[in-house]
Amino acid sequence: MITIKATALTKRLIALFKVLALVLTLGSVSSLSNAAIEVFEFDNPRQEAQYQALIEEFRCPKCQNQNLAGSDSVISQDLKRKTYEMVMAGQSDAQIREYMYERYGDFISYKPPVRPSTWILWYFPPVILLLLIAGWLMRTKKANNKKQVSSVPGGAQAIDLDKVGSNLSDEEAQKLKALLKEHSNDNISDKK
Repeated sequence: MITIKATALTKRLIALFKVLALVLTLGSVSSLSNAAIEVFEFDNPRQEAQYQALIEEFRCPKCQNQNLAGSDSVISQDLKRKTYEMVMAGQSDAQIREYMYERYGDFISYKPPVRPSTWILWYFPPVILLLLIAGWLMRTKKANNKKQVSSVPGGAQAIDLDKVGSNLSDEEAQKLKALLKEHSNDNISDKK
């Protein structure tokens, strides 16, 4: 009898938790759907295109690695609204950018202007790339030079055939030179 009551109680608790989970899920979904999504109306498609391009170019100061178009933070909503107002007032992209730069600094844009304060952003990556390529070329050239110098396996230095056998008899020196030439020719043909 007790086990039947415990089983019934367990089933009721499970059903209650399911209902509670469903209510919480629906509540969170409805709060997400009620998030502030502003819809701006434009007089013409050019203004809408200008607005979209600008909010995709500007970075959210709070989110930092997200543009205004993809951010829902309060400051990004304010910046979107200000951008909309400036577009509707007929201001050019340059005027809107200048306003944003003055107020938030060059960091606000994914495409900051080229000026002394942003030179490191514009010129540092290509300079580093060029230095890396130059270093790589120098290293491979040095490695190729070492390979040409050491023609004997094991990394030994190349032998000057004219100096070989200076302490041998003439006949022995000639045989040794012939063997070394033959051996070096075999190595060269093996490499090809």
